[in-house]
Amino acid sequence: MFRKLTPRKENLAFRKMTRRALLAGTAAGTAAALARFPTPAIAQAAPFKLGLLTVKTGPLAQGGIQMEQGVLTYLKETNYTMGGRKVDLVSADTGGNPAGTKTKAQELIERDKVDAILGPLAAFELLAITDYIREQKTPTLSVAGADDLTQRRPNPYFLRAAAASSQAMQPMGHYAATEMKLKRVVTISEDFAFGYEQMGGFQSAFQQDGGCIVSKLWPPLVTPDYTPYAAQISDCDGVCQGFAGSNPLRFMKAYANTGLKYPVVTGETGGDDALLKSFGEEAIGLISCTPYTVDLDTAGNNRFVEGMLKNYDTIPGQYAAIMYVSCQVIAAGLQAVGGDASDKEKFMAALRAVSLTDTPRGPVKFDHFGNIVGTFYVRRLGTEGAKYGLKLWNKTIKTYENVSQFWTWPEQEFLAHPVYSRDYPPLTKC
Repeated sequence: MFRKLTPRKENLAFRKMTRRALLAGTAAGTAAALARFPTPAIAQAAPFKLGLLTVKTGPLAQGGIQMEQGVLTYLKETNYTMGGRKVDLVSADTGGNPAGTKTKAQELIERDKVDAILGPLAAFELLAITDYIREQKTPTLSVAGADDLTQRRPNPYFLRAAAASSQAMQPMGHYAATEMKLKRVVTISEDFAFGYEQMGGFQSAFQQDGGCIVSKLWPPLVTPDYTPYAAQISDCDGVCQGFAGSNPLRFMKAYANTGLKYPVVTGETGGDDALLKSFGEEAIGLISCTPYTVDLDTAGNNRFVEGMLKNYDTIPGQYAAIMYVSCQVIAAGLQAVGGDASDKEKFMAALRAVSLTDTPRGPVKFDHFGNIVGTFYVRRLGTEGAKYGLKLWNKTIKTYENVSQFWTWPEQEFLAHPVYSRDYPPLTKC
């Protein structure tokens, strides 16, 4: 049912689509859009330039391709307009590394003169450009979770419509302890910032509700075989994995092949809906917590899913959904400033003030640091309710509303602790 789109073909397709849409938009459609959203003459004369930092190669490419698809699904739905202005999309492949991300961000801002940036994907990529986008005063909306950029090192030009790295894992830790009744858990995730922050959030919430972390395993981001790591899992009653991209597929297969039967929980990437067509029986029973779920039956999500199926013949995951939501936020912010994004401080203030209800992930708003406050969904992977020709399906079993990046802790108490790291919170004897 699903056609595989290569990164190169997809890149060519969206560039052709962007050019065609910019040159061939109907006069009637443009007039109607401008009448609905009055804008200054200078704003009407030029397109809004939107940059996209994504990654199309390596273990994170699956998510990066979905990011681009989510943006294009929104733009096709709105005839390449935001807030009454035509949109010129410029996409850049970061290569999934900090140096490449910094170079591409500089090109987008200094050469292409973009008004705002979507992306990048990984926390280490975002950390590489945060000082630069602050200096350039370029509004940036990313799926990257890097906790501290909306906590102890807030960036006034950064807005996150996804989730802080630890945000989904905190309700997951609560659910694992209080409803699954797990007591002793082994955590395993990639050996980089996103992994540390995910596991830190899980450990803190899990321990708060009486659980204990037996050990932490940190495979490198590019690990050919997870079997040696799965073999180290023992003396527990559950496992928390935080893999991203295509790595969850390989880990779950290695886990099953070792004969382990402990229940497995994960966050927003480890059970992503975009992986449903690739997961096999080895993943049945996987419990995940995420800011987006494909089974959310709302007008906003149904419209988004239909668009992804129509445009790309694929089931969307959270990377596509969050980029679509980020586009909705930019459009709402542009509308609030009459389509004029030239005053960057004013535009950024408008973006931070956005509150939406009809999005693929449900209602969203932002805290005073620019991080999302929204609904998070706990799902069980199985066959029940499967749609779109899929054999496996993530079915929502619990909903947490108005989830803050600080979970249930008072903000100042949370911020008094160090940022989650490889060694924080420390292991304690179970």
